Amino acid sequence: MEDSLRLQSFDQLPSAAQFASQIESRNVPAVFVGCVKGWKAVSKWNPSNGGLGYLEERVGSFMVEAMLSQTAPVFYGDLRSHERVPLPFSTFIGFCKWHRQNVGNSCSINSNSLGHQLGESDTEQGCSTFVDAAPKQIYLAQIPIINAENEEIVQLETLQEDIQLPAILEEKNLSSINLWMNIAEARSSAHYDPHHNLLCIVTGRKQVVLWPPSASPMLYPMPIYGEASNH
Repeated sequence: MEDSLRLQSFDQLPSAAQFASQIESRNVPAVFVGCVKGWKAVSKWNPSNGGLGYLEERVGSFMVEAMLSQTAPVFYGDLRSHERVPLPFSTFIGFCKWHRQNVGNSCSINSNSLGHQLGESDTEQGCSTFVDAAPKQIYLAQIPIINAENEEIVQLETLQEDIQLPAILEEKNLSSINLWMNIAEARSSAHYDPHHNLLCIVTGRKQVVLWPPSASPMLYPMPIYGEASNH
């Protein structure tokens, strides 16, 4: 049983056929080292290489929905502890720049002073509340770059040209590609997703802890009728 659940790591990407027949069919997580090394995003989005300015220039003031956490840096699976806040993408980038300058160099993308970044027009839109929230955890969660089912909700389509479909998925129909971007270190409660995912770390780090389905009864599952039923 343990051997059948053992996670595999690949230093070279297999072909799409090999992935489907030898990896996906096992229904066990796998790690593909260097999966995104050919992406333009790896260099262009890197905060240490001017990536925040690049993203701000590409997306500009396009409105996105940010998550403001009251339990930073841990998300316990209770959506009531989070507030969904629409704000210009450029304002979020301003928070990233402020945090790097005043707190540290952490900025993970899975995708000047604060006062200078937040202009008068931002304040008039109610963004002044974020000045007090800056030390807290504010992040972008599941912002669409591609969404095959609803193109109208795609907010970051302009970033699509900086990424490319990995060879292992060439024969697959992708339902969506989403951007997750954190200002600083964040932690999520244990959860599962309804679809198979390929998690691509463009810059930063992410530690993923996995449990087999047999461990579910011991992981304090949330009520199935709530918004966080997958936590």
